[in-house]
Amino acid sequence: MIKKKKLVFVGMSGGVDSSVSAALLKKQGYDVVGVFIRTWHPDFLKCNEEEERRDAMRVATFLDIPFLTFDLEDVYKKEVADYMISEYKAGRTPNPDVMCNKEVKFGAFLKKALSMGADFVATGHYANKYTGEPCDTQGSPVYLLKGKDPSKDQAYFLWTLKQEQLSKILFPVGHLNKGDVRKLAKKFKLPVAEKKDSQGICFLGAVDLKDFLKHYIKEKRGKVVLASSGERQDLKSSKRSCLKELETIGWHNGVVFHTFGERHGFTITKKSPHDGAYYVVRKDIKKNILYVSQDYNRLIRANRRIVLSDVNLISKSYKLKAISYTCQIRYHGEFLSCKVKITGKSTAEVIFQKPVLVASGQSCVFYNKDICLGGGVVK
Repeated sequence: MIKKKKLVFVGMSGGVDSSVSAALLKKQGYDVVGVFIRTWHPDFLKCNEEEERRDAMRVATFLDIPFLTFDLEDVYKKEVADYMISEYKAGRTPNPDVMCNKEVKFGAFLKKALSMGADFVATGHYANKYTGEPCDTQGSPVYLLKGKDPSKDQAYFLWTLKQEQLSKILFPVGHLNKGDVRKLAKKFKLPVAEKKDSQGICFLGAVDLKDFLKHYIKEKRGKVVLASSGERQDLKSSKRSCLKELETIGWHNGVVFHTFGERHGFTITKKSPHDGAYYVVRKDIKKNILYVSQDYNRLIRANRRIVLSDVNLISKSYKLKAISYTCQIRYHGEFLSCKVKITGKSTAEVIFQKPVLVASGQSCVFYNKDICLGGGVVK
């Protein structure tokens, strides 16, 4: 008997990474179907979606594989765009790319592909996975690993994945460096081999985030106040650090447009030639006051302990022990030594070896060496 080929639906964006992914899977003997995911774009921005779709279709035609278009605009608008806007309105700093992967690529796209008979879905993400040894009656756990190329690694954006999802996902270029992917695109003579990489937030591209938000959040002028931190928060104490207000030194157009550690986008009217950069250290949402300081090392939110909500452990079989892990609190950020303590069904506490700057709403993702264990949202 001839073994039936596995059917893979590949999310094809029209870019090099997803195109090479489709080519590699076909070469490996899979039945490949290319899928372009139609998403939401605001009316006031130039949309190049049809151009991207044509590029994806050209690659599919070149590879001689079927090509489909999934319209996931409603899911995208609700779960990614609306989520991001509401989070900024509340004064938090969300990560829309995390939500795009959770709700669109490995949510709606995966679900629809499987319902149409696919065995797997694949994307051009720079990540890897590994199936471990069987454990008890739970079967073999699947682990999410960093991509080989540290400059392109995207495991940070995938911390919300669960076992049943990860077992149905393929990352064909995760074991490659970006340069190798480019070489393969040329070797395969793909129509997009010379195409530049896309930049920026998933649905905005290179558009300035604040310019986008101002179409949905009304600007409101407020004070920029110079502040100095009082005593640091003790990890064993429930008391928070205090801020001593000094003087108003400038203005801004809305605290919701700023995040902790930022040093641009507000106007300082009282300064001397010897002043250094001013960093955002606190936001008062109700009073619309932005607190800034030149003392970066004593930022009010720079502490050793953070609390996470919406925690997800990718593999439940991987028990977090009292050993050191590493965390990332922003994409391409430093891997910080820490300890992770699960405190509830969806909550955790992370204690770092040195103070870190973090904002509410950011994703904190933890690792054991190259294994991405999961993550959560900073409270």
